[in-house]
Amino acid sequence: MIDKETALARCQDLVALARRTGADAADAVARANASEAVTMRLGKLEEVERSESEEIGLRVFVGKRSASIHTSDFAPDGLRALAERAVQMARHAPEDRHSGLAPQDRLFTGELPDLELDDRDQPDPETLREAALATEDAARAVGGVTNSNGGSAGADRAVVALATSEGFARGYAGSGFSLSASVIAGEGGSMQTDYASRSARFRADLPSPETVGREAGERAVARLKPKSMPSRKLPVVFEPRIGGGLLGHLLGAMSGPAIARKSSFLLGLEEKELFDPAIRILEQPLRKRGQRSRPFDGEGVPCTDRTLVEGGRVTGWLTNVSSADQLGLGLTGHASRGGGGSPGVSASNVHMEPGDVSPGQLMEDIEDGLYVTSLFGQGVNPVTGDYSRGATGFRIRKGEIAEPVAEITIAGNLIDMFRALTPADDLEMIRSINVPTLRIDGMMVAGE
Repeated sequence: MIDKETALARCQDLVALARRTGADAADAVARANASEAVTMRLGKLEEVERSESEEIGLRVFVGKRSASIHTSDFAPDGLRALAERAVQMARHAPEDRHSGLAPQDRLFTGELPDLELDDRDQPDPETLREAALATEDAARAVGGVTNSNGGSAGADRAVVALATSEGFARGYAGSGFSLSASVIAGEGGSMQTDYASRSARFRADLPSPETVGREAGERAVARLKPKSMPSRKLPVVFEPRIGGGLLGHLLGAMSGPAIARKSSFLLGLEEKELFDPAIRILEQPLRKRGQRSRPFDGEGVPCTDRTLVEGGRVTGWLTNVSSADQLGLGLTGHASRGGGGSPGVSASNVHMEPGDVSPGQLMEDIEDGLYVTSLFGQGVNPVTGDYSRGATGFRIRKGEIAEPVAEITIAGNLIDMFRALTPADDLEMIRSINVPTLRIDGMMVAGE
């Protein structure tokens, strides 16, 4: 796999080539990735995956017309043809007065901060095999587990580089490691399955394979013999593993492009108190070893830590160049880039601050409620905020988690759900979006 210096040189060369070919402005992003994963099932090697990829994407501007194209062909003739084709495409594209590159005075400058993103201690296949086997063995050792979908261990390393004709040129590398297991409990028609997984930038930050495997087994066994429950409005408690999805919906609604398209349920609510005033939601793109940490965004604008929700109110929208221009706002460092196409918007390392009570105290006054451990279905309307998802989990009876439940649906509206949300104190910073246990009163639960 190429290093970041090579990736950056390729970007700079391609931008220069595009300018010589007739582009008024251009940027290029290069990505390279190498990954390896091993899966064990029933104690035997089931799959070994190894992949490497390298690609470069070019975006060119001719006036206010633009085009994007990407390739994995790095031969000089191929890159020259790529630049020529991109400029030709741009000349025939419609004008977009909001498109463009980030201006020079908004670009990242100086030395890149050391975010500790790259663990060069990459494990060999045998080490991954041993970790995958230990993870599965621990899951299968839990009483009640009857079969396995497998245990896996993986490692990857990636390089990203960005260069623009405004003078920006930076790159960085990052690593990732993962452990997971999925097992089956019970027999015949009463079988239940569940999983556990963890990922981290540094292998040393992963929990032990035994911890991950045991969690997978215990989760599967706990789901045996589920029942339904009566349909009515109840308090609903979200475990941290899935509660982060609620923040995902919030971030999507705060996206500048969604606001510009008028396709966000937050339109007109900028000054409204959406959450309890005590709730704070933070973004930390510069957190060391964070799973989505990055020093600059997909347009070369520096990323900075910021508060997204303060005093119950959102503090502003998340923009890239196009949406900032449409909305008359400044750049916030949230542009995201794939291999080709125009930048989108994404946030980095978001978390909700913990509350003041334990999960047990959060539930102790619930006579009848639902503790949700998994969600399925895509029933969320980003324009209205209407929310309806299939769910499984556990009944809450007199403040205690009781029998497992399944074949139910939970519904509400995200605006109402945010206002009724209460966090517990069990926040763990182990994902890209982290929340503590969350309670929302008054949600509709549809069961039998």
